Amino acid sequence: MAFTRKARQTPVVITDAAEDPEKELRRREIRYVTMMFIRVLCLIGSAFLVVQKPPLWQVWAVICVAAAVVLPWLAVLLANDRPPRKRSHPAPDSMPDAAPALEQREHKVIDHD
Repeated sequence: MAFTRKARQTPVVITDAAEDPEKELRRREIRYVTMMFIRVLCLIGSAFLVVQKPPLWQVWAVICVAAAVVLPWLAVLLANDRPPRKRSHPAPDSMPDAAPALEQREHKVIDHD
């Protein structure tokens, strides 16, 4: 009994494999929690600056508050960001044998009449 199988043009490389979904989710969770921790530090830092009133405390307090406002938005965007999906089918120029087969095939034309 002989099995016929069409050979692939390019071999599958392990580095082309997608990242483990659990590892990817864990990495995004760690990034989110880290950014939220930095936000908490900014809020505490701005409160400390207001109480202590060192030189240029208004400038530093504004910077800390601005960071505390922008960080949640940025953290959500980065936490929901996934790597782009890879193409599931090869490009036409990577399969040179497919072009003649497509040209030789008859195409059915359907008219609206």
